[in-house]
Amino acid sequence: MDIGNARVSTAKQDLDRQIDALRKEDVADKYIYVDKKSGSTTNRPGLQQARAGDVIVVHTLDRLGRTVRDTLNGQQKTRPKAKVPV
Repeated sequence: MDIGNARVSTAKQDLDRQIDALRKEDVADKYIYVDKKSGSTTNRPGLQQARAGDVIVVHTLDRLGRTVRDTLNGQQKTRPKAKVPV
């Protein structure tokens, strides 16, 4: 199943652009999860919704993690696939 993840680092930042991009990729609103956390934290409730076999759709790769290593480590936990619209 495709699930969307939108992330901002602070509560003051706006998620609208990311959520709009996820909707354009046909991710249903009920499967769009939002995290208002720093990219450096591993406590990301939205990403924890992913299960093996799910496809995580994000607006840009930097929404998954602060570094490539963070992103790859996150994928090792649940083994989801990632999809980034171009």
